[in-house]
Amino acid sequence: MKIVDALLGPEPAFSFEFFPPKDDEGVSRLFETLAELRHYQPTYVSVTYGAGGSTRNLTVDLVRRIKAELGLEAMAHLTCVGASSDELAQVLDSLRAAGIENVLPLRGDPPRGESAFVRTEGGFGNASELCAFIRERFDFCLAGACYPEKHPEAPSAEIDLDHLKKKVDAGADFLITQLFFDNQDYFRFVERARSRGITVPIVAGIMPITNVAQVKRFTQMCGATIPQKLLRWLERDDEPAAVRAVGVEHATEQCRELIRGGAPGVHFYTLNRSHATREILDNLR
Repeated sequence: MKIVDALLGPEPAFSFEFFPPKDDEGVSRLFETLAELRHYQPTYVSVTYGAGGSTRNLTVDLVRRIKAELGLEAMAHLTCVGASSDELAQVLDSLRAAGIENVLPLRGDPPRGESAFVRTEGGFGNASELCAFIRERFDFCLAGACYPEKHPEAPSAEIDLDHLKKKVDAGADFLITQLFFDNQDYFRFVERARSRGITVPIVAGIMPITNVAQVKRFTQMCGATIPQKLLRWLERDDEPAAVRAVGVEHATEQCRELIRGGAPGVHFYTLNRSHATREILDNLR
């Protein structure tokens, strides 16, 4: 199934994102989490690509297993980092042979210890170039990343939107936002994207807050902000159970408003855990 077809349907799509574990024990735990979330009939799940392409083979193997063993639609992330066009074509051939129909092309973060992205010789410099390469040679449904509060490296929100338009023109069939905690950031972003001629579905990316220090670190990395009122509630009591309760309640209300406002789907950044996401979905039901 091509994910974009589901996003154009009448019901909102729910999806989950996971990262490749570091060892066999982690893989076993991941499949336990997937089995728990399978009950909620996600439209698809996605698997990220390690920094510097470090989990390339594992990402391919995981999406293959998720689709073959669990019967869930799976989307593989694919980055430009550390790979030539020929090497990336081999990965795409492997995905196609495994029956995978959906790919999320990304520029990717620099390898650990490096501060700036460097184009690999014979490779690509950004997600738009990678999208165009895939679209020319393969028939995958392509997703694209977008940033309601702008990409942290973009000089301005307008320039960031220019880059996004190039990515869509290069072949992205739908977009998934970076995490955000104020829905107005999403709705304003969608309005701006539409005014720029970006018409593809824009899925809302949601991360339930379960750890204050952790979410602060993530937001610093990706350019997102935590509303001050929410942050005060989270910091009133650093008891993990209290933080989790506030985070789940906030994410639940976010999802309700997003769905009422016409978001075609909600993509949960799970951090390979199921409990908070399950609570949110139970609340929505």
